[in-house]
Amino acid sequence: MADLRGAIFDLDGVIVNTVPLHFKAWQRMFSEYGKEFTFQDYKEKVDGIPRLSGAKAVLPDLDEEELVRAAEKKQRYFLELLHKEGVEIYHSTVDLIKALRAAGVKRAVVSSSRNCPYILQRASLSDLFDVIIGGGEIVRGKPHPDIFLLAAERIAEGPENCLVFEDAVLGVEAAKAAGMKCVGIDRYQNPQRLSQADIVVEDLDKINLDKLRSLF
Repeated sequence: MADLRGAIFDLDGVIVNTVPLHFKAWQRMFSEYGKEFTFQDYKEKVDGIPRLSGAKAVLPDLDEEELVRAAEKKQRYFLELLHKEGVEIYHSTVDLIKALRAAGVKRAVVSSSRNCPYILQRASLSDLFDVIIGGGEIVRGKPHPDIFLLAAERIAEGPENCLVFEDAVLGVEAAKAAGMKCVGIDRYQNPQRLSQADIVVEDLDKINLDKLRSLF
C-alpha cells in the first residue's frame, strides 16, 4: 500500500524565490539579441526548464553554438544578481521540510539548474535534504520525469511513495509522468494552470502532514 515516504521539492519558486533574479537575467540576455521579454514570456517559455531549452524557446533561429553562448550569458548575469542581492527563502516551505524530517520522511531537492547546490549553500539550507540533484545530472528536462525518478532512486523509494512539490506547469507534468503524487504551489493567482496536480495551494502554510498523507 502506497504511503508518504519521500518528499521531492523543486528548488526555484518552491523553496527559494529566485524568480525575480532569473527573470532579470533572462531579460538582460534576450535584450542583447533584440528580443523584448515580459514576465508572461517567462512563465510560458522558460520557467522550470533547462537553460539551453529556455534560450531556444525564445531564440529559435540561433545556431547551437550561439544558443550555448546565450545560455552562458544568462547564467553569468544570474550569478551576478545572486551574489549581489542574495536569495529570498519561502519560510513556510522550510517549516514543512523540517516537519517532514521530524516525521521520518526522506527529502530530496531537485532543480533543472546547475546552480542548485550553490543556491542552497547561499541560503544555508543544504543540511535539510538527504539528496540534492542539479540540472547537470539529467539529460532530458521537464516535462520528462527523469529528474524525479532519479530523486526517488537516490532516496531508495518507489515513485508511488513519493510526493512532489512544484510551482511550474512543466514540473507538475513531469511529476505525474513519474507516477508520483504532486502538490502544486500557485504563486501567480492562477490555480487552473496547475490543474494536473493532486492538490493546489497558494503557499505551503495552507497544508500539513495529515493533509499530505491523505493524498495516498
